[in-house]
Amino acid sequence: MQYKLYQRAQEFKNMLKSKASSLSFESIEQEKILFLSFFKWLAISLFIGITAGSAGALFSISIHFLTNLRLANSFLIWFLPLGGVVIVFLYRLAGIKKPQGTNLIIDAIRSPEPIPLLMSPLIYISSCLTHLFGGSAGREGAALQIGGSLGYHVGKVFKLDEKDLHLATMCGMAACFSALFGTPVTAAVFVMEIVTIGSMYYSALVPCTIASIVGKVIAGFFGIAPTSFHVNNLPSFEFVSILQIIILAAACAIISLLFCFVMHKANSLYEKYFSNSYIRILVGAGFILLLTRLVGIDYMGIGENILESAFSGVTRPESFLLKLIFTALTLGAGFKGGEIVPAFFVGATFGNFFGGLIGIDPSFAAAIGFLCVFCGVTNCPISTLLLSLEVFGEKGFLFYFLAIGVSYMLSGNSRIYEKQKILYAKHKLLFQDY
Repeated sequence: MQYKLYQRAQEFKNMLKSKASSLSFESIEQEKILFLSFFKWLAISLFIGITAGSAGALFSISIHFLTNLRLANSFLIWFLPLGGVVIVFLYRLAGIKKPQGTNLIIDAIRSPEPIPLLMSPLIYISSCLTHLFGGSAGREGAALQIGGSLGYHVGKVFKLDEKDLHLATMCGMAACFSALFGTPVTAAVFVMEIVTIGSMYYSALVPCTIASIVGKVIAGFFGIAPTSFHVNNLPSFEFVSILQIIILAAACAIISLLFCFVMHKANSLYEKYFSNSYIRILVGAGFILLLTRLVGIDYMGIGENILESAFSGVTRPESFLLKLIFTALTLGAGFKGGEIVPAFFVGATFGNFFGGLIGIDPSFAAAIGFLCVFCGVTNCPISTLLLSLEVFGEKGFLFYFLAIGVSYMLSGNSRIYEKQKILYAKHKLLFQDY
C-alpha cells in the first residue's frame, strides 16, 4: 500500500516537472518571438518614419509657402474654380471617381482593403491647389492619407502580411501627422484611438511611437516649429470655475455635433443637386467666392491669423460659424484637405466668444474650445488630453481633463469620419458597435 502511494506521488511529481518544463519552453519561445518582433518593427518603423516624416515635412513647407504666396497675391483666389477642375481631372485620370479620403485609410486598418499608391501624390497635389487658391481646409487629412499610403506600401516592400500591413499603415499616419504638427505623443496615440473607439490597437504602440518621434525629428531638421499656443489668465481650481468649464464644454459638444452635421449635410446636398463632379466643384468655388465678397478673405485657407488671435485677444462672435460654412462649402464640393484644423479654428473662436459671455478669460476659453470641439468630432479623448499637454503645456491640465470628458460624453455618436466605429456607449458599459 505504501509502495503504491509512493509510486503515485512520484508519477504526480514527474507530471508537474513535465508541465513546468513545457511552460518554461513556451515562455522562452514567446519571449523569443517578442524580441524578434521588436527588432523587426524597430527597423520597419524607422524606415517608415523617415519616409512618411519627410513627406509630411515637405507637405508642411509647401502649404506654408503656398499660403504666403496667396496672401501676398490676393488675385489668386479667382483661380479657385480652375484649381477645382484640375483636382477632379487628376482623380478621374487616376480612375478614382468617388474619393474616400481618410475614410479609406481608416477602413484599410480594419480590413484587407488595399490603399492605392497614387493616393499620396493625388492628395498632396490637390491639397496644395486647394490652399493656393483659398479653399477652406486643414492639413491633417492629407497627412493621414499621405502617411497611411506610404506606410502601407513600405510594408508591401517588406512583404508584410495583412495584419502587419495595418500596423505599417498606422506608422505612416503617425509619422506624417507628427511631422506636420510637432506633436509625437498625440500622433502615436491618435492613430491607435481613431479607428475603433473603445478598443485601442496597443500592438501599434511601439511602432507608432518610434515612427512619430522620427517624424518630429525630421520636421525639426527642416526648421518646422511644433504647434503651440500661449494661454493667458488661467483661473484657480474652485467651484465657480469648475461650473463655468462644464458649461463651456457642454456648449462645445453641441458645436461639435453641428460641425459634423453641417459637413456631412453639405456633402450629401452637393451630390444630390450636382451629380457631375466637375459641375459640383465649380458651383462650390462659386459659392466660396461669393461669400468672400460678403465677409472678406479671412476664412479662406487655414485662417491662422484669426486662430492665433483667439488666444491673444477677442474674436468676432460669428467667426466660428463663418469658418464652418466656408469649410463645408469647400470640402463638400470636392476640394481636398482636412477637417481637423477647421475644427480647431471653430472650437477656439467659439470658446473665445462664448467663454467671455460666461465669465471665462477669452484666451483660456479658446484653449478649452480648441480641445473640446476636436474631441467631439474625433471621439478621441485620450489623444485630446495628450494634445493639451503638447500644445498648451501642463498648466490648466485638470480643467482640460474635465472639459474633454464632458465634451466626449455629450457629443454622442457624431463623428467626422464615417468609417470610424464606436464600440461602447458613452453613458454606460454597453457594447453597441455603432
